[in-house]
Formats: sequence, C-alpha cells, structure tokens
Amino acid sequence: MSDICDANKFKHRFRGYFPVVIDVETAGFNAATDALLEIAVTTLKMNDDGFIELDKTLHFHIEPFEGANLEPEALAFNGIDPTNPLRGAVEEKQAFLEIFKHVKKAQKAADCHRCIIVAHNAAFDIGFVNKAIERNDLKRSPFHPFATFDTATLAGLAIGHTVLAKACKMAGIEFDNKEAHSALYDTERTAELFCYIVNKWKTLGGWPMVSEEHEDESIKETSES
Repeated sequence: MSDICDANKFKHRFRGYFPVVIDVETAGFNAATDALLEIAVTTLKMNDDGFIELDKTLHFHIEPFEGANLEPEALAFNGIDPTNPLRGAVEEKQAFLEIFKHVKKAQKAADCHRCIIVAHNAAFDIGFVNKAIERNDLKRSPFHPFATFDTATLAGLAIGHTVLAKACKMAGIEFDNKEAHSALYDTERTAELFCYIVNKWKTLGGWPMVSEEHEDESIKETSES
C-alpha cells in the first residue's frame, strides 16, 4: 500500500519536477525583439488516486517592453490591440513576480524541487519566458531554463495529431476555435490535454512503472507456475 501511496504523489511522478502549463501571445516570433503581450499559467494537482487535474490559473495582459517590435501580421492573427487601455495590461516584471510567487508556492506544496514548463510547441513559449526573465533581471526563476514537456510531441505520440485544436477534439476535450489564440483559453486546453495524456498512460498500466525487482519476481513466478 505504501508503494502505491508514494506513486500517487507529484514528487515521484516527474523526477521531482512540478509541471506548470504556460501559453504566451506575442507580437511576432522573435523572443529577443518582439513584444510579449499576454501570458497565462495553470498549475496542476494530483488526486488521491494518482491522476492529475487542473488546479489554478493566472492570466496577465502585458505591456510591450520599451522598444519592442510589433509585427502587424502577428497582431492581426491573435487579435490583440496593445494600445487598448481596456486590456488592463501590466508590466512584464509585475506579471512574472506574481507568477513566480504562485508557482513556487504550488511547487513547495507538492514537495517538488523545481518547476518545468508544459506548453504546446514549448520551444516557442519558453523562449519568450526566458527572454522576459532575462530582460527584467529576475533572479531565482522557478522554471528549468531549457527542459520542457511539449504537448505537441506528446499528442503526436499518444493521439496521432500535433495541432492543439485537433488533438483536443480527438481526446474528447471541447475546443472552440473562436476562443483560440487567447493565452487563458489555450493554456487551460493545453493543461487538459496534458492531463489526458498522462492519465491515459496511467490507466493503460504505464504508471507506476514496475520495478526491475518486482518484474524479476513476476517472471520467476510465471516460470514456476
């Protein structure tokens, strides 16, 4: 029973990493020059049966940093007007300090040693996150600087499709294309997709993994029967 209970703790599921789902909306593809305009993060929790589920979400509209490039094509794609005062945008530093505080608290509660970013096509999101952290000279980031869980890759393996909307629908997760390209909406759908894949792997018998010792005993018992 104790082995099962231990397996049903976050600190044992991902080698001590605490997954935090992130999505960013930007004014282009270049993390060094183009503005970060929106970010949302969703933390996860594990229930008593060892299945993960959504916990809390933070969402911020971000003011473009000084001198930031704003690509018209990117703004037309995501529908964001950086000059709209009704956005309620905050400075990058304020948003990230609040995000750090929130995820560090959740990470500590889960008894994990570091956060790891989960995102769809994660290289894009972590690039903008890392540049914002560097630009604002923020210390003690809770996030691993380069390791990620990419749901595009995971979905390609588990579901057979890499597009977020398609993968969600194939997994039975509702997805409204009219709501897409909002950091808040995309983050929570990505979180649901990640939970679906991880939990599906568990129900198929892939977690907790059978230890080599127990596997050897099982083989021995089978051969003797």
